[in-house]
Amino acid sequence: MMSRRALALAWSTIRGRKGGFVAAFVAVLFGSAVITACGILLESSQRSSVPTERYRAADVVVSAPQALPIADDVDPRFAERATLPAGRVAEIARVPGVRAAIPDVSVAISLSTGDGEVAALGHGWESAALGPFTTSAGQPPAGPGEVVLDAALARQAGVTAGEQVRLTVGSTTSAYRVSGIAELPGGPARQSALFFTDDRARELTGQPGRVDTIGVLAAPGADAGELAESIAARFSDVAVHTGEARSEAEFLDIGGARSFLSELSLAFGASMVLVIMVVVASTLALTVRQRLRELALLRAIGATPKQVLGMIAAETTVVGTLGAALGVIPGIGLSYLFLAGVAPAGFTLSISPLPVLVAMALCLLAARLGGRIAARRAARLRPVDALGEAAVEPPKLGRLRLTAGLLLIPAGLVVALVLPWRLPGDAAAESAAFSAFLLVFAVALLGPRLLGGAVTLLGPWLNRGSEVSGFLATANAHANSRRLAAATTPLIMGITLAAGQLFSATTATAAGQDQAAQSLRADYVVTSTAAGLSPGLAGLLGDVPGVAAVTPVVRTRTLATFPSGDSVQTRAYAAQGVTADRLAETMDLGVLHGDVAGLRGDTVALSRIAAGTLGAGLGDTVDLRLGDGTPITPTVVAVYERGLGLGDITLPHEVVLEHTTERLDFAVLVAGADLEALRSALRHLPTVHVDTRDAFAAAQRDAATGESAAGLILNAVLLGYLAIAVVNTLVMATAARFREFALLQLIGATRRQVRAMMHRETRIVVVAAVVIGTLAAIPALVGTSIGLTRTLIPSVDPLTYLGIVAVAALLGWAAVMTSTRIAMRAVSGDAVR
Repeated sequence: MMSRRALALAWSTIRGRKGGFVAAFVAVLFGSAVITACGILLESSQRSSVPTERYRAADVVVSAPQALPIADDVDPRFAERATLPAGRVAEIARVPGVRAAIPDVSVAISLSTGDGEVAALGHGWESAALGPFTTSAGQPPAGPGEVVLDAALARQAGVTAGEQVRLTVGSTTSAYRVSGIAELPGGPARQSALFFTDDRARELTGQPGRVDTIGVLAAPGADAGELAESIAARFSDVAVHTGEARSEAEFLDIGGARSFLSELSLAFGASMVLVIMVVVASTLALTVRQRLRELALLRAIGATPKQVLGMIAAETTVVGTLGAALGVIPGIGLSYLFLAGVAPAGFTLSISPLPVLVAMALCLLAARLGGRIAARRAARLRPVDALGEAAVEPPKLGRLRLTAGLLLIPAGLVVALVLPWRLPGDAAAESAAFSAFLLVFAVALLGPRLLGGAVTLLGPWLNRGSEVSGFLATANAHANSRRLAAATTPLIMGITLAAGQLFSATTATAAGQDQAAQSLRADYVVTSTAAGLSPGLAGLLGDVPGVAAVTPVVRTRTLATFPSGDSVQTRAYAAQGVTADRLAETMDLGVLHGDVAGLRGDTVALSRIAAGTLGAGLGDTVDLRLGDGTPITPTVVAVYERGLGLGDITLPHEVVLEHTTERLDFAVLVAGADLEALRSALRHLPTVHVDTRDAFAAAQRDAATGESAAGLILNAVLLGYLAIAVVNTLVMATAARFREFALLQLIGATRRQVRAMMHRETRIVVVAAVVIGTLAAIPALVGTSIGLTRTLIPSVDPLTYLGIVAVAALLGWAAVMTSTRIAMRAVSGDAVR
């Protein structure tokens, strides 16, 4: 623990040397903002929710579990809705304290209006009591051809009771008479609702023996919490929801958002702590470097290395505490920006002191570690050596620093370029991504050497035609390589991480698009503008004259469980269901081993990446959970290459279809036939469309070009923080050279010549940072491409790379030249004194 006297002395030092501590303060402040935002998101993922809409009158809502429980980890969510047997309704109704148990089912509906299609969910009329919905006009549906619309949906469709509407379920469009209009107090805001008779609703789901949820109305005097506990104790295969948690049974995206927010905040927050520590250490190293004369005098009058370290630790504690505390306020605002990109509508933040205190502690810890790393060498220097280094930088790096840096370079190259060839599955690309951090650390340790080498190579070339200013700029960069290395480390890190983050994503996206296009052998692709295609459509298309092969495709996500060392891991994979009959005529998975013709019954085909991760080969069984959580153990009959474009797991069509929420196909692939013949056969289905192979591939490519909002926001925040750190350190390093600028003017240099020198020096520094940062990013990108596609060339957009270079140049130029002008305002004699 630090004494009050030590903190008071540190505060006095900071007040007297504000300029030297501003950079560290700014780095910690913005780092605290980012970590605070991550902490708030993590807490919100556990505590926040959205208001329920259709279940407001239900005291308890019972559903099937929607996640796979994992001990000491985030429970992965099922992609589809897990359902309950219809017989469970009567069983719950017999629980003491239950007044009524009301089943609810949902059917994806597309309602045709004059302006297009409107998406809604259809339910049985009995579940209207859970709202409660009440008829404001007309009457409840009395037959299979009648429907009740909620008031907002009726206004949007422009219909009233007694009129007809056209509703599409799957591919089938039918006319229904609007028997009534239903009102819900407050109205449904997230999902439009319409109601069929109970029998008709169950028929439309395709599984009349299952229900989505069961709304429980408590008997008078019964407590909802106690009733929920009683139901949970009696039925082990159900999940019970009360209060705000009822919305999780109503809206599946709430649970998915919770899981995503939790994983996002943990992963990004941990990465940011690491980045903040490097940036703060680099900033404090520059601060300590500029105070070597002061530290030498302290050592000369008797201060011990321990006392010097203690003083710097106290100063770091004060600066870190202030920066961490003040960063909380922008961090709260930043959490709202994060939330806007990743959370469903109506999801609110949960803000308490806990994430704020944790963020402050982590930032303070990062600052303390960074300060100790920066001050360690300066505290051990003898006074005479410190005074000498204050005037002229030492030519050599410390043995430990040099050794660590030299070892990290081959380690990073091995992790990036060797391990991806040898590691199976997802571990190949993951190891390549980690190599970028190893090489960034190597750059931070070897910065003076690397920068000196870059100056030697680039200086003469960049400064041609300017003998005096060019000579001075090159000599300065050589002589002050330590200072410049500390100032440019954030710039190099920004270039490396920006290129790594952006081009790893483009490599994966481009590979997926190419694989999807190469796999498509069908002449035509049938899709829908509604929720999907009815399973029976494939049979209709097979009867069209000239059709050679028809393959229905249904998509979902599955969970795979596999042993990993002494533990068991679970990973989510995109999956598809296809029919094996004549599959080779419509789809080419790029089979490496086995034969997809055997994809029937209890079998599965795995991508190369999934097979490597799961440790499965031909004839092995794998543990999978289908979209709704149903466990299966199929046998591997094929391993294929094109998992990025088609999904890492391919199962028989009927296996996947029966365990999806809507039980609809994504597309139907057709080989042979004539385009007009297909369109003629589908003319009576208004929501069904036929595309050529090229048109469908282009549409899929356009749909995949946009990165997710979450990815864009996270990359923007990370790069924004690094941009602030770049400007921060460059301004600090340049402004501290006012004595040097003054001395140059006293010996005859004009202001214009000094500015020209800095102009040339900035050019050297920016170009060197771009070269070093690019070289540090290349191995990670090549390794990512090897892990994903087994090729050496990643997908790099030239315009994006030029944008990274332009931003780096603009930041470096503006920071250095602006601070140079400010530093030269003082009169030369006064500045020297």
